Amino acid sequence: MIHNNFHNEEIKKNLEFWEKKPILKKIYTEFYNLISANLIDSKDGLTVELGSGIGNIKSVIPNAICTDMFPNPWIDQVENAYQLSFSDNSVSNIILFDVFHHIEYSGDLFLELQRVLKPNGRCIIFEPAVSLLGCFVYGVFHHEPLSLFSKIKNFRNKNIEISQLPYYSAQGNSSRIFFGKKYKILYEKKFNVIYFKKLSALTYAASGGYSKKQLYPNNWYPFLKKIEFFTDYFPILFATRNLIVLEKK
Repeated sequence: MIHNNFHNEEIKKNLEFWEKKPILKKIYTEFYNLISANLIDSKDGLTVELGSGIGNIKSVIPNAICTDMFPNPWIDQVENAYQLSFSDNSVSNIILFDVFHHIEYSGDLFLELQRVLKPNGRCIIFEPAVSLLGCFVYGVFHHEPLSLFSKIKNFRNKNIEISQLPYYSAQGNSSRIFFGKKYKILYEKKFNVIYFKKLSALTYAASGGYSKKQLYPNNWYPFLKKIEFFTDYFPILFATRNLIVLEKK
């Protein structure tokens, strides 16, 4: 992840869109409920979100510690995913919502997650999905690249300071790393994949996200949810979201 003004400015713009598009709150509340349902009991450990953006997850998971690489009023503490301040075996749950595709060195991330998570602790990853519709939505209408054929790097050059790492984005990485066999070596010795769900999330795709035009009136939302029930059965065609739940071995 990168600490830069561009990313922080994008977050501030997202906050403006969040207030102007009420449908986003309904959509994201459903996403957060899916994440919440996969958390383990954190009474004896912390629940931490990395790259919290505008901190919306607290509306569903109020005890979550919201973090980012730069301070904002809604952020509890500043953290970098490659070098967390948490003690060994102290965190029960770590959440990465639309953050994993900004992690250039997945091997380094998994090592750090393994360090701070308690035994059987969980990492919940919510990300763009690669499918026919997903490639169209993210490839055509989103400013961040899919990078489906770019090399995925495992570990950073230790001569480069973490704070100096350049901005990185590859929206296809979660599908490539967790669906194929090629990159299992990055995490399989450290984590079990206990849940993997591909979601069509049509209400989200057609909402335009934060910055694009909404393609349906708000009162169509229940109708689109019914359609999602069927399109979820055909993830290779319609998936736009991945939900991955990892458990520390």
